[in-house]
Amino acid sequence: MNATTVNAATAVEPAALRAWVEGRMVFLELSDGRIVGFPASRFQRLKGASDEMLQKVAVELDGYALRWEELDEDITVPGVVAGHFQLPPETTA
Repeated sequence: MNATTVNAATAVEPAALRAWVEGRMVFLELSDGRIVGFPASRFQRLKGASDEMLQKVAVELDGYALRWEELDEDITVPGVVAGHFQLPPETTA
């Protein structure tokens, strides 16, 4: 059996290199090569934002935070990667 161990002291969470919005989805290109996305509807302030306001996302804190200045919203990149959202997924009936 093969096992991989990671020293928690040296583990580094991926940071965002860039962020962009397509439709109502927010995407992040991460420093480890992954691209992750989440629906804006998973965060209260983003859910109610206009498409124009949603487009104004900035990567801050060396890639560890997303910022929407007009919405006064900050979201951590590690939180998004871990799947920590304010709101449950929307269901279609």
